Amino acid sequence: MKILTAIRTAERIAAVSIFLSMVVLYFSNVLARQVGGTFASDFAWVEEAVRLMSLFLVFFSVGLALEKGRHAGVHTWRDRIARASGLPLRKVIDAVGFVFCVYLVYLSYQMTAFVYGMGQKSPTLNVPVFWIYLAPTTGFALMALRYALSFFGRIDRFAGQASEDL
Repeated sequence: MKILTAIRTAERIAAVSIFLSMVVLYFSNVLARQVGGTFASDFAWVEEAVRLMSLFLVFFSVGLALEKGRHAGVHTWRDRIARASGLPLRKVIDAVGFVFCVYLVYLSYQMTAFVYGMGQKSPTLNVPVFWIYLAPTTGFALMALRYALSFFGRIDRFAGQASEDL
């Protein structure tokens, strides 16, 4: 599980770094607008950069949130249905989640490849736009990994959730 630990660490470092960068950039943007005068126009790129960074922050964090059981769900219904029906509902949820995430990785990769072929660049950052589309591809791949690990019992993503005893 050293690989999973390395992935977790990389996700956390990326999320914290992105968040702190967003705070510093936005603070300097506000400061430049208040005291900078014409100098403030040099910071026009900050809003677009922070918007894009927030996109990456969300998608880099979804795998961690899933692993910790922090995604929205109706836990009591899930557990009551599983107990009443005898179905391994948690395994079904993990399998369906994995398949759905793999499908979304496929779609987002297709979109990334399409946008890459177009050669479009963002207006103020002058960065190729396909980088933006890598965020969902990466995020859904990290979620698919967590669903697969949960399905095979390598992680217990349901441990932190308040639910009735099965």
